[in-house]
Amino acid sequence: MPRACRTTLLHAGRRLWSGPRGVRVNTVSPGLVRTAVYQDPDGPVGEWAAAAGMSLEEFVQQLVKGQNITTGRPTEPEEVAALIAFLLSDVAGNITGANYVIDGGTIKTV
Repeated sequence: MPRACRTTLLHAGRRLWSGPRGVRVNTVSPGLVRTAVYQDPDGPVGEWAAAAGMSLEEFVQQLVKGQNITTGRPTEPEEVAALIAFLLSDVAGNITGANYVIDGGTIKTV
C-alpha cells in the first residue's frame, strides 16, 4: 500500500477513536506477508523472479534480505489474523487508538 494511503488510514482511525461513542479503533500495519502473490510462479513476483534468473523462493528471500527483516522471513497471514482476533477479543477491551506493526522487525523501533 502506498505510504500516503497508509498515513491517511492511520489518521482516519485516530479521528474515529477520539470520539466519545464507545467504539474502539485500532489499526494493524503489516509488512511483507506471505500471500498468494509471493507463492504463484505465474504471478507478478514469479515473473520478476524469472526475469532475475532466480527461483520464486530465492527471489522472495532476496526481498526479505532487501527489507532487512529481523526475523528473516515474511509474516504469515495466520499471524496477522491472530493479532486481529486478539484485538477484537474481550481480552483487548481496553486497547484503543493504537497501531500495531507486524513486520518481522523491518521497522527498527522499540
